Amino acid sequence: MFFIAAMAVASFVASAQSQKFAYVDFNELIMLMPEMDSARATLEENQKTNEEILMAMYEEYQSKAQQYEQKQASWTPAIRDSKQKEIMEIESRLQQTQQSLQQEMQQLQNSLQAPIYEKAQNTVSDLAKAKGCAAVFEKNSLLYLDPAQLVDLTAEARTALGIPEGRTLETLQAELQAKAQAAQAAMAK
Repeated sequence: MFFIAAMAVASFVASAQSQKFAYVDFNELIMLMPEMDSARATLEENQKTNEEILMAMYEEYQSKAQQYEQKQASWTPAIRDSKQKEIMEIESRLQQTQQSLQQEMQQLQNSLQAPIYEKAQNTVSDLAKAKGCAAVFEKNSLLYLDPAQLVDLTAEARTALGIPEGRTLETLQAELQAKAQAAQAAMAK
């Protein structure tokens, strides 16, 4: 009986050792995919439009509040009450619009990113199958990684996903910072 159990354990260990495992930096792939650049641009444009809508509403609120402060002493109680209600309604609409726009942005982000994640996932799966890998791990969530014993699919996945060779998370960060600084400079003028 002991001999059979020992043979089963040895057989399991041998088959586990013949399995190939891989890892990939999935976050890098997602962030650097050309489709993500397009999604970011769409989200930024949508965010800008939302900010313009909210700013117009806020300016209306500020104008009404300022008018109320300046003229409340000269108004009758009925007009004062009417103006207070009007200001409160504008404030309520502003809050509701802000919440609605945030929800819409979240939905837009999800709808734009879902096919990107799916494409990356399918690409990694196809590469892993082609290499005969039993499993693919996310590089950044492993506590220990011995690259000599695992296949790194990141470079091949980058190529398959159309990510330019020299593009890294650092260059992406620099691009985004430069874009943000340009937008701030344009607003300051």
